[in-house]
Amino acid sequence: MRTAYSVETVRAAERALMARLPEGALMQRAAAGLAAACAGLLGRVSGSRVVLLVGSGDNGGDALYAGARLARRGAGVTAVLLAPERTHAAGLAALRRAGGRTVTADRGEEAIARARLVVDGIVGIGGKGGLRPDAARLAEAVARSGAAVVAVDLPSGVDADTGEVRGAALRADLTVTFGAYKPGLLVDPAREYAGVVRFVGIGIEPPPADAVLQALQHADVARLLPTPQAESDKYRRGVVGIAAGSARYPGAAVLAVSGALRGGAGAVRYVGPAGDAVLARFPETLVSDAGPAKAGRVQAWVTGPGAGDDAVTVAEVLAADVPVLLDADGLRLADRDTVRERTAPTLMTPHAGEAAALLGVRREEVEAARLGAVRELAARYRATVLLKGSTTLVAGPGGGPVRVNPTGTPWLATAGSGDVLSGLAGSLLAAGLDPLDAGSAAAYLHGLAGRFAAQGAPVGAHDVAARIPEAWRNVRG
Repeated sequence: MRTAYSVETVRAAERALMARLPEGALMQRAAAGLAAACAGLLGRVSGSRVVLLVGSGDNGGDALYAGARLARRGAGVTAVLLAPERTHAAGLAALRRAGGRTVTADRGEEAIARARLVVDGIVGIGGKGGLRPDAARLAEAVARSGAAVVAVDLPSGVDADTGEVRGAALRADLTVTFGAYKPGLLVDPAREYAGVVRFVGIGIEPPPADAVLQALQHADVARLLPTPQAESDKYRRGVVGIAAGSARYPGAAVLAVSGALRGGAGAVRYVGPAGDAVLARFPETLVSDAGPAKAGRVQAWVTGPGAGDDAVTVAEVLAADVPVLLDADGLRLADRDTVRERTAPTLMTPHAGEAAALLGVRREEVEAARLGAVRELAARYRATVLLKGSTTLVAGPGGGPVRVNPTGTPWLATAGSGDVLSGLAGSLLAAGLDPLDAGSAAAYLHGLAGRFAAQGAPVGAHDVAARIPEAWRNVRG
């Protein structure tokens, strides 16, 4: 599992380690890793023109020491000093001894225009808000130059703790981060600025219990997926109920069922007006027109996809004493107090627009602060919330680390894709996973299936559902 930590936690771990090491040793470890990454990106170091954008903190010191290493290998290194009087003195001396040169910020654009590689050491993990005017001007010059960009620990101008970008920021092709991942490297919009993220271990060890963000990997998801045993039958494996679709949107029911059938539960019950469409596509579905309360035994319900204005069905599902997944119209139709007072777990799966409506804010505000939005929704509704989008996040109602999904493709932004995800997650709920694990594992499989289905070309939601078994087998290895 990949874990990310707050700036405060990372700094505390750094202080603890520095107290046991010779002065400057930790920075030298970081600089060595940074220089190696830069050399790998350059291929041929000797004769390459490298520009360092150097701010006033240790981030700038890392860049200077790495620049000195590159200069000793024959690179032409120029450091642009944004705060000459506060530049890391020892790092600056090391660069000059190695043959590097320095210029002030007003001469920076000229140096950048000739660079093959730019190292962003302007602002460290403590930076808040966008870049200041001088730095923003240099960032624009970097964008125009076409040079490869390597960020030191975090792209300058993004928020390490939240992933927010509140102004001008520098876009990197590669970010070399030290000691621990920071949330801003894993959550959009900041993640988009980071490019490829390379982790360099420098010996710090933040307490695992202090993680604020978790990204599951194949092995983590494999441990969560249900496996039938010799004595299993369809009921022991779990039955998921799907109360979705309408005369206007029968396809939503079909797609939710398609995800549910591939999600690990032993049987799928469907309740709603799209029974004929569901049976025509999936004859193994148990179809009922008696309403959720009389449909038969289920271990979890999914409600909302394509439901239109059927508030009665949504309320009936919420009254059931089993886990419930709320999606699409169900999010709008559900009474907040009813959700808050449920004793069985609830998993809500909004996209940014639906989350904005629930929070009473603009969609742009949710997209700009995804981590804060998913935490706020989970707290308000006392439910687990899966916020869909460019980085899907899953937050529990009791706080704790937020899960960020590392799989997916932009091609998943297609009608019906969320319905498939809802059915898949609901099936995992019925199979016995708790809402945080069910949402996380479903998002992971759904994203992987989307990649397999797309392979660089447009796909439909039915294509994604069809590739879920392949994703499952890939995770299980």
